[in-house]
Amino acid sequence: MIPSVDPNTGGPIEGVLRIHEALVALGHHSELLSLDDPAAPFVAACLAPVHATGPSRGGYGYNPRTVEWLRAHAADYDAVIVNGLWQYVGLAAWRALRGSTTPYFVYTHGMLDPWFKKRYPLKHLKKWLYWPWGEYRVLRDAAAVLFTCEEERLLARESFWLYRANEVVGSYGTAAPPPDAEAATQAAFMARFPELQGKRQLLYLGRIHEKKGGDLLIEAFARVAADAADLHLVMAGPGDETLVGELRRRADALGIAPRITWTGMLHADLKWGAFRSADAFCLPSHQENFGIAVVEALACGTPVLISDKVNIWREIEQDGAGLVATDTQAGTVDNLRRWLALPPAEAQAMRAAARHSFAQRFQVGEVAATLLRIIAEHLPGSDVSALPRAPGAVAAMRRQNR
Repeated sequence: MIPSVDPNTGGPIEGVLRIHEALVALGHHSELLSLDDPAAPFVAACLAPVHATGPSRGGYGYNPRTVEWLRAHAADYDAVIVNGLWQYVGLAAWRALRGSTTPYFVYTHGMLDPWFKKRYPLKHLKKWLYWPWGEYRVLRDAAAVLFTCEEERLLARESFWLYRANEVVGSYGTAAPPPDAEAATQAAFMARFPELQGKRQLLYLGRIHEKKGGDLLIEAFARVAADAADLHLVMAGPGDETLVGELRRRADALGIAPRITWTGMLHADLKWGAFRSADAFCLPSHQENFGIAVVEALACGTPVLISDKVNIWREIEQDGAGLVATDTQAGTVDNLRRWLALPPAEAQAMRAAARHSFAQRFQVGEVAATLLRIIAEHLPGSDVSALPRAPGAVAAMRRQNR
């Protein structure tokens, strides 16, 4: 279950689709349920079977059809996985499935991070009014609440004092790009943006949102640009027009506008071409639960320059797959300067470490196998020992009453 399968909504749907593909590869059947209007073109274009129960009301996504559909079809599934909080998917799952024989699990996707409480106090107050009868119950009655890393689990406890959940730390990740298309994807990207020929590229790729620190990156780039004449910043992704306009005006005022390429949303080969063409991926985010784009960069062997508010920063630092600093102007500048000062041999070693980090921690086949084991541990009669520990194995998981 996910609020929307629209790819413009950011990382959650990307992660869901990759896990869906991995579950199918492991011999399981997986479907998606969303609050979207079934007539939306991205529903028809989705790479997984989608049951769209919309149209829904407002940003919350309320519609009674979601609960009706779940109650009618719950017995067809071993488990339901809810992705995200603060929209109707969670409450719908709780209303339809509590007391049923089909358990539900919840990925919070960092939406209990205390940063939101500090940054948006009025919104947090509104959430408090909803919390006791909404998300508190959703998390309390879930078979398990799934966290993608230990940092996320610890931070989740800081937002609401009325909090109870069966916490499980699993993992998260995505699929590697096609290994035989590296040159072709790079060529396609460079053909689309010829101004990047011969440039060393810093890449930001994702939703352009205030929490992502795009303003920090542009200011920091302006500070180091004079030291590297061939350095170019690529800002890739959709975003609020007002915020994008503000960032572009700031770049113009700083005199670096000609050295920034704004690509908009990139898909498929162009996305992978951007990662593979970049010298480094930058995300000075103020809050980032996991960061699918961070992991996609690692999969392409692209070092990541991130803030310590990206929850997998400890893993990145430990693996030597990038550089970490604070989510401040000084920290972002420091990350860029340290990267520019790396000797070529160390930069190449960091690229190799990025690939290794992805393979060991974030490869989606391993993530799916871990998810299956977590689910099986909460299903009566499931044989956990029969489940795969690595991609490629096929296992059958059934309930005794099926």
